[in-house]
Amino acid sequence: MPYAGAMAPPLLLLQGIRQGFGTTPLLRDATLSVAPGERLALVGRNGSGKSTLLKVAAGLVTPDGGSRFLQPGATLRYLPQEPDLSGHATTLSYVEAALGPGDDPYRARYLLEQLGLTGEESPASLSGGEARRAALASVLAPSPDILLLDEPTNHLDLPAIEWLESELAGMRASLVLISHDRRFLESLSRAMVWLDRGTTRRLDQGFAHFETWRDQVLEEEERDAHKLAREIVREEHWLRYGVTARRKRNMRRVGELQSLREKHRQRRGPQGGVKLAATEADGSGTLVVSTENISKSYGNRVVVRDVSVRILRGDRVGIVGPNGAGKTTLLNMLTGVLAPDSGEVRLGTGIEMVTLDQRRASLDDAMTLSDALTEGRGDMVHVGGAPRHVIGYMKDFLFLPEQARTPLGVLSGGERARVMLARAMARPSNLLVLDEPTNDLDLETLDLLQEMIADYSGTVLVVSHDRDFLDRVATSVIASEGDGRWQEYAGGYSDMVAQRGHGVRARMQAPAAAAPKRAAEAPAPAAPARVRLTMGEMQALKTLPAEMEKLSAEIAKLNEILADPQLFSRDQPRFAKATEMLAQRQAALAAAEERWLELEMRREEVEAAPAR
Repeated sequence: MPYAGAMAPPLLLLQGIRQGFGTTPLLRDATLSVAPGERLALVGRNGSGKSTLLKVAAGLVTPDGGSRFLQPGATLRYLPQEPDLSGHATTLSYVEAALGPGDDPYRARYLLEQLGLTGEESPASLSGGEARRAALASVLAPSPDILLLDEPTNHLDLPAIEWLESELAGMRASLVLISHDRRFLESLSRAMVWLDRGTTRRLDQGFAHFETWRDQVLEEEERDAHKLAREIVREEHWLRYGVTARRKRNMRRVGELQSLREKHRQRRGPQGGVKLAATEADGSGTLVVSTENISKSYGNRVVVRDVSVRILRGDRVGIVGPNGAGKTTLLNMLTGVLAPDSGEVRLGTGIEMVTLDQRRASLDDAMTLSDALTEGRGDMVHVGGAPRHVIGYMKDFLFLPEQARTPLGVLSGGERARVMLARAMARPSNLLVLDEPTNDLDLETLDLLQEMIADYSGTVLVVSHDRDFLDRVATSVIASEGDGRWQEYAGGYSDMVAQRGHGVRARMQAPAAAAPKRAAEAPAPAAPARVRLTMGEMQALKTLPAEMEKLSAEIAKLNEILADPQLFSRDQPRFAKATEMLAQRQAALAAAEERWLELEMRREEVEAAPAR
């Protein structure tokens, strides 16, 4: 279906695309038309076939049926989710290889620097995030006629996302974007293609109008299904009908969130005015976290400097900053996982914390969805102390009943994220800690996560680069101000921008902060070689958590032995040996924790790769 508002013929046209895997049809009748200068967003549930359709558009996948037309002479570049940089000595040579005869040779280095790379990195030693940034530079460098971008904001921090928005907005190329970042889509899209149940629908308006339009389409389908009394179809569509109901409830919650933010503004007052004496008067359980002048350094670098905050029950606190600013370090200090070098952290009474594991490392691919939710114990899930049948609980998280016996290994990224959400929310907690929870989530799962946070009666701490998500859930935002300083602002991300006059900026390195006079007096020293994790350090990062867990279990067992009040009088040698072993295990655990934290900080710095 050609673009209705375009006078020129399309540069790229896909019609009647069909693609299946085994007996399951993924694409049944998909159409995609890209006119010169268009800004298209391709949206749909995770697992709906968006990436497959984009690969067909790129000419990388031959569909089972349908046609693909690309205007002769038109240039096209495609950004995959998992790029392959093999065969290149450095990231610069990889990006330069994408340039054509008439392209600007200096643009390759410029783009790499803007994306936090030097150009000298070896592709073999890149992290997943660094490889994605190098691939992004490679597709932007030639200034093609058509850009196909699959989740381009993944692994980018806020300054890089906002830079990319500006860069793409200024390009003449036609864009087709797949992204879960609502603000990014709102800024760049001018038309929408919705891939749903194997077919496409088009809206010639930007993302700001999409969700209302989608809900209207689904409501019409629901009415038709009721008229026809098609119970099977209604059950099949239940997940999609739920979107409309959730959106109506979320509109009510917008008002509730504004009320919470107003109370937050009135309660907090200026940053730094918190006194520990005030926390003593709080009732048990009201105070969750109170810090006074906490600081943390790694070598000569201060990542947290004299931070004082007070977090009460029910607060939803966002933490924002560029990669490498120390967001995870601050989060670990607020939750008591990491001790400050100076200052005091006080945690409230009766805290039960659940952390959402976005790496999905705890999921066994061979386990079925039902077993993952019940932990292999029958067909009931205990939620809030009450049993629920696993099928009903699955439906709360957008799963169909027939998926109960589906192995986790065949689920899409968004579906696996929903499994982690379901498991986390089934555990009793009053403090929910989310470190980059929106990574790889589709829009429907983001809606679900926002609804769950709105319904959650406890306290939420969240680190995120998603501006729209923070606007929808946060009652306050703690932002990095550079040089280890952090400031709390009432409201969401947009409220923070309004108060400070700008958003998150890229982290400045210590050399850049040196006096400019010295730079004029002497030649600038060569930039230090980028520190990388060795194979041994990478292996330590993988094995240390298990080692710490083992040591913690041994410490708990030794404490049980020593808790016997008659042990010393009854068996002095055993008491002495247990005491000695306890001291050894505690020292080993402290050393392992310190080593793990040090390696985590170094890994964060390597992945951040700030521009020099």
